[in-house]
Amino acid sequence: MEKTKPILLIALLIAGCMFILYSCLSDHEKKQSDIQDDDNLLHHDHSLQRILDRDTLVALIDYNSTNYFIYRGEPMGYQFEMLQQFADFLDVNLKLVISNDMYQAFDLLNDDKVDLIAMGLTVTRDRQKIVDFTIPQIQTKQVLVQRKPENWRKMRTWDEIEDQLIRNPLELAGMEVHVQKGTVFANRLAILANEIGDTIHIVEDPKREVEQLITAVAEGEIEFTISDEHIAKVNQKYYPNIDVSTALSFPQHVAWAVRQGNDSLRLEINGWIMDYKKSVASRYIYNKYFNNPRSVNIAQSEYHSIGGGKISQYDEIIRKFSASYGLDWRLVASLIYQESRFHPEVTSWVGAFGLMQLMPTTADIYGVDTNSPPAEQIRAGIEFLRWLDQQLPPEIENPEERIRFVIAAYNVGIAHIYDARRLAEKHDKDPNVWTENVDFFILNKSNPAYYRDSVVKYGYARGEETYNFVVEIFERYEHYKKVIEN
Repeated sequence: MEKTKPILLIALLIAGCMFILYSCLSDHEKKQSDIQDDDNLLHHDHSLQRILDRDTLVALIDYNSTNYFIYRGEPMGYQFEMLQQFADFLDVNLKLVISNDMYQAFDLLNDDKVDLIAMGLTVTRDRQKIVDFTIPQIQTKQVLVQRKPENWRKMRTWDEIEDQLIRNPLELAGMEVHVQKGTVFANRLAILANEIGDTIHIVEDPKREVEQLITAVAEGEIEFTISDEHIAKVNQKYYPNIDVSTALSFPQHVAWAVRQGNDSLRLEINGWIMDYKKSVASRYIYNKYFNNPRSVNIAQSEYHSIGGGKISQYDEIIRKFSASYGLDWRLVASLIYQESRFHPEVTSWVGAFGLMQLMPTTADIYGVDTNSPPAEQIRAGIEFLRWLDQQLPPEIENPEERIRFVIAAYNVGIAHIYDARRLAEKHDKDPNVWTENVDFFILNKSNPAYYRDSVVKYGYARGEETYNFVVEIFERYEHYKKVIEN
């Protein structure tokens, strides 16, 4: 009997090793199968490649004081900055579609009109049935937004304020709560009503988004609304008379959404987000919009597109002179931002001065100098734009292309534009189209292969500067058109 024990032990060890080996092989085969499945999915999905081929990421974003807005002429916002960084990572342009309508957002995504939704969506099971979510950016929870008592500042203790606030969701029984239509908040309230065994009167507002409803609470128009906590806390800085401390849900993920099956795009975003969340930029941007004490002053500024609706203090002057020459004042405002950031005292190293950075010789023709008031500087700059337009041939018929030629000439001079048109014609491009035709030759006018060409009469130019000048002005102009009335 004693001799059989070692034999039995060896047999058990062999059996155990065989089992482990089989398990490892099975796991390996399973992993290989998963990888094959992923490869098959990606092989049939071209969502990322389509973006790279068109050189543009089309993203849907909502317009509010945290995700996307214009401040002092510059587009800003938490989701906007993340989108811009992701587009830069892909090395493509970013095109925004603005919508605060949740139903429309999902329709545009599933109709292939946008590549992704970047509205800071809460991830829910119902939404997962119609879209695919990326890994989460942040976590949040749904909170009740309510008004503090009228005389809350005069109350001696916080307990006196607390006694007049809802802290237990049971106290919402019989109450009327307004929420943005299409959000997850109505569903959460319905579940809560069922849990407490009573009625909560849910009013879904089809016109106002979350921040507008928070304002309505603060101003006494309605009693309650629901918001994601990180948005509510930002708005509490603007409206200290609201309370946002009553949670109505567990923590929930917030993420971007892509069309179902767009795995190559989703996985690319996931990889980028994983690295991005570890970066200093991620913490900086989050704190900039959600923990910044200056956000109150920014949101209430007259130069905030939501708070005041102005681009600059010179808006009315720009409107007046732009209208007299048939120009969209928002385009001229974008040009002025590019040139001077709306600072009339700026002088460049080459002597260009003022809001519109006119060179002294050009400024003298239009009767202005460094002592001229802002209105005269703007008038002179717009008159110069008009003169440049008159120097272009009538064959440039498309108004959108023509104004690009004018803006380019404003930067580099009309003579270099003539050279670029001649180069375009020589190389079988359209000399009357700026985009992807003449712009290529202005971009390369610092390249000897082009500026030494026999058709070039005015030689070298720093064409990259002009190329970027036009791109950046028109990108900003597109932002202005989306949120600033003409």
